[in-house]
Amino acid sequence: MQVVGDVERLRDAGLRVTAARVAIMHTVREGDHLDVEAIHRGVRDRVGQVSLQAIYDGLHALHRAGLLHKIEPMGSPARYEARVGDNHHHLVCRRCGTVTDVDCATGEAPCLDPVDAAGFLVEEADVIYWGTCPDCRSPSG
Repeated sequence: MQVVGDVERLRDAGLRVTAARVAIMHTVREGDHLDVEAIHRGVRDRVGQVSLQAIYDGLHALHRAGLLHKIEPMGSPARYEARVGDNHHHLVCRRCGTVTDVDCATGEAPCLDPVDAAGFLVEEADVIYWGTCPDCRSPSG
């Protein structure tokens, strides 16, 4: 059962297990690059009344612990996803804002080697590809 897995992941990360945190993880996992408002609605549907501040606090803790990934496309609210640790990237539609996962450009992390790493040890590449999704390109879109 997934809830048991979420509880174990929270404990393994050294986080207190709360109904809100478990519901956040469940909502994000079932969603598609959700923003905070959508996560808040999903958590309320699962556990009842919960403050928006509790959602922000939970998302911050889960992101900091590496249990959720946060993406911040320019001009869009922050989005969250449960796909972590594989250094994947994102496609974002300029018209509707749809976000889609795309695997690493070279298939191994980090995907991009900078021309000059300036002494940094590169551990992750954050790449966002911008374009127009198929729905927005269709004649009815």
